[in-house]
Amino acid sequence: MIDDILNELKADIAKAHESLKKSLSKIRTGRANADLLDGVRVDYWGTPTPIAQMANVSVPEARMIMIKVWDKANVKAVEKAIREADLGLNPQVDGEFLRLPMPPLTEERRKDLTKMARKAGEEGKVAIRKHRQDARGMLESLESDGDVGADDVDRALKKVDEIVQAGTHTVDEIITKKEKDIMEI
Repeated sequence: MIDDILNELKADIAKAHESLKKSLSKIRTGRANADLLDGVRVDYWGTPTPIAQMANVSVPEARMIMIKVWDKANVKAVEKAIREADLGLNPQVDGEFLRLPMPPLTEERRKDLTKMARKAGEEGKVAIRKHRQDARGMLESLESDGDVGADDVDRALKKVDEIVQAGTHTVDEIITKKEKDIMEI
């Protein structure tokens, strides 16, 4: 039972890391990244649709994202959705293609983006602490029900703290890497 709780904690922490990476992928760095457009939804015949389901998105060079819309009638809708997404990008329409040149980031904007990254990291740590609290609660209920001895629960609680500490250390590493990417010119 204790092993199941510890394995569940590890899985929950891994999910928190993946969620953090996904939210960080939407924060712009100096380089073009197709993941920037993951959160953008286009009004496609009344249905909010991700751009990846309506077009090919590619990164032909370091500072350019190319979008080839499959249905030419929706080029204007994709352009409008990108403008409204407030990504700081100015799409240029070229027939069925949209070009998204990545403007260089100012120092002030880079600092704002690193703050956003740190905030996302703190949210990831909060999620990990919540999972720790859940695991501790389950272990303590096992002890109070008499299913497991107090010594086993104490060892398991120490193991929980070790797992959580490793998880928060990984969050710090992920944030440090993202900050480095943002501040790189």
